[in-house]
Amino acid sequence: MTTTIRVTAADGTLYHVAATWLGDATQWWRIALLNNLDDPDLSGLCAPVPLVLPAPDGTQGSGVPGVDA
Repeated sequence: MTTTIRVTAADGTLYHVAATWLGDATQWWRIALLNNLDDPDLSGLCAPVPLVLPAPDGTQGSGVPGVDA
């Protein structure tokens, strides 16, 4: 199940969004994949934009997929 939120530059980065909504900042890449983003920085946003969020998943390891911590 996914959720859609609206973000602005004030939200900072996808790290902040992931920490708030998924409980783990290192899962920012999951949000990026769903939204075809490659940069976690949101400072370039001029207006609120929708972001699709994945469901929180405690089984995900931290960091980028395929890279062990």
